Amino acid sequence: MTRLSQMTREDTMTDWIQLIRAEYHEIPGLHLTKPQVQRLWNLDTSMCEAVLQALEAARFLRRTHSGAYVKA
Repeated sequence: MTRLSQMTREDTMTDWIQLIRAEYHEIPGLHLTKPQVQRLWNLDTSMCEAVLQALEAARFLRRTHSGAYVKA
């Protein structure tokens, strides 16, 4: 991966994280599974996983027993 494409991916990931955080703030009680997140924001599998992992690591989202992502 070239430096430019890596920067673009990081920038894109940051944008997705900000957008998804905003949606969870705007919609109290929002709970989505990974496939629903992918469909809603038209994310590819790797980007979806990376964004959800980052939001979990930041303790913004947590995963429920049923596999849904909810605001922590």
